[in-house]
Amino acid sequence: MSIPSGLDLAGRRVLVCGAGPAALAPVRVLLEAGAEVTIVGTDPANSIRDLADRTLVTLTERELQPDDLAEVALVVPASGESGADQRTLELARLGGRLAVQPSLPADQPRVTSGSVILVGGGPGDPGLITVAGLDAIRTADVIVCDRLAPHSALQAAKPGAEIVDVAKIPKGAATSQQRINALLVDRAQAGRTVVRFKGGDNFVFGRGGEEWQACAEAGIPVTVIPGVSAATAAPALAGVPLTHRHLTQGFTVVSGHVPPGDPDSTLDWPALARANTTLVIMMGVATLAAITAELIKDGLSPNTPAMTVADAGLPSQKAIFANVADIAAVTREAGIRPPAITVIGSVVNWRS
Repeated sequence: MSIPSGLDLAGRRVLVCGAGPAALAPVRVLLEAGAEVTIVGTDPANSIRDLADRTLVTLTERELQPDDLAEVALVVPASGESGADQRTLELARLGGRLAVQPSLPADQPRVTSGSVILVGGGPGDPGLITVAGLDAIRTADVIVCDRLAPHSALQAAKPGAEIVDVAKIPKGAATSQQRINALLVDRAQAGRTVVRFKGGDNFVFGRGGEEWQACAEAGIPVTVIPGVSAATAAPALAGVPLTHRHLTQGFTVVSGHVPPGDPDSTLDWPALARANTTLVIMMGVATLAAITAELIKDGLSPNTPAMTVADAGLPSQKAIFANVADIAAVTREAGIRPPAITVIGSVVNWRS
């Protein structure tokens, strides 16, 4: 077992969940680091008892409980039993505690069912990925990567991690969602920790719900690490607040991947035109002219301020401004390509 870089455990409480042979090496490493080790497990081995006699390690014959996490710096699942170790990892994550699972010897096969972590990478700037998301990348055996994820974050991946590119390029090469789901399940069933790394947030037009469902049906445990959605980040990075207490009391985020009137469109565009909230249109570059024409037809003033932001969070970020009657033409003339979002509402005039 190796202690995470920069983590000083001297005098700090560590829970080792397991009291048999699998826990011996981790306990020795932690004691050498000066940690105050508490062992939670059943049937402690004699070697662990010997360590306990010398170092005042506490032994309790039960599995980890939520109350055990108070003032804990680190949780170490080391029972040698995949189900118990997986429960410990999940409980530690839910309790917001760092958990490190000891690596298995080279000649000992991994017997866990594996797991999937859905990680939202934010709008593009690698500095906007969460700390939890970056930690997941560091520990992943497999990273299934979206084209809009901040790829520089992959430098944190451990040596030997498998990187799988499943890009979906508009009107270009694409990996089907069915294939992505199968990849996640296959790698996790092989006992590996799989990170599904996407741009933005997996649950905001990111099909994270579909991937979670596919894993759940296969019995694969899933952890979700939310990301910063471009729906809120892009306007902020362009200096525009989505809400303002003197102008609007809400915002509405919709997908523009199909235009109004398309059989696949389920949006109530007349209601959106009357909603008096800021309207955020994602994936709407190609359909923006049809969308704005429909909104104006349904009663939205053609003079309503509008903005399109492309490549939010990247050095190539670009924001253009017009009214809703002209924003589609101005966006087209500026050569804007996806990824981009359009914001419609009076808050656009309050840009910093």
